[in-house]
Amino acid sequence: MLKEKIGVIGAGKIGSAIARGMIRAGLADRDQLMVSDVSQALLKSIATELQVKVTSSNAKVCDFGDIVILAVKPQIIDAVLKEIAKPVGKGKLVVSVAAGVPLARIESHLAQGARVVRVMPNIACVVGAAASCYAGGTHAGARDIERVGSILSSFGIGLPLEEKHLDAVTGLSGSGPAYVFLFIEALADGGVQMGLSRDVALKLALQTVYGAARMALESGQHLGQLRDEVTSPGGTTIAGLYALEKGGIRGIIMEAVLQATRRSEALGKDRS
Repeated sequence: MLKEKIGVIGAGKIGSAIARGMIRAGLADRDQLMVSDVSQALLKSIATELQVKVTSSNAKVCDFGDIVILAVKPQIIDAVLKEIAKPVGKGKLVVSVAAGVPLARIESHLAQGARVVRVMPNIACVVGAAASCYAGGTHAGARDIERVGSILSSFGIGLPLEEKHLDAVTGLSGSGPAYVFLFIEALADGGVQMGLSRDVALKLALQTVYGAARMALESGQHLGQLRDEVTSPGGTTIAGLYALEKGGIRGIIMEAVLQATRRSEALGKDRS
């Protein structure tokens, strides 16, 4: 369990999921958390659900927290950093989840010596199944990195990486849920085209993707081996796989990751 107080700036999906994950995992008590946001509706919602302290003042969150988590969009990160630079000082640990925003840019707005960790979670944190990666800044110590890893593990998995890889993480796991949702929808559409009801097709598609992911996670087998277990010579599965390969599915998915990564890099270079 963390001993530090945690302030979360941003009560949207990611910010609220982080707070929720820490409480549910027993990593922090409710009185150790304070959340800020410009939206009174979001603050009311998170206060009702989690019974944590809320405020519309980012400065109050920084005064309260030993760890300050910036769960804000990259388009407003510079403005928020300028606002909190003084109350954060260099004594607080700052954790940023703003996609694409590099550590050097964050540190440039804060006091010399400020401890910063950059994190890339994904939207699955809202169901406690996030895939996250994180990297420490110039002045972040081993203890800081360890604490951030514990926070991320409270709502999924957290993997430490060099910062140079975080844009690729954004393109893969950050944007990846959207690719999977599209695939599930298309899978269900195929069932509807072949005569299944929408309700049945969607339930089957969702469970199929969930079951396949769980098999891959739990078996430890190579994905090619698992695929071969389903693929009989001259059978239905190889016919379907042929259609996917003929359509270039691998290249399309790889291109999606590439383009999302490039967009993440561009966001990191943009300043408000």
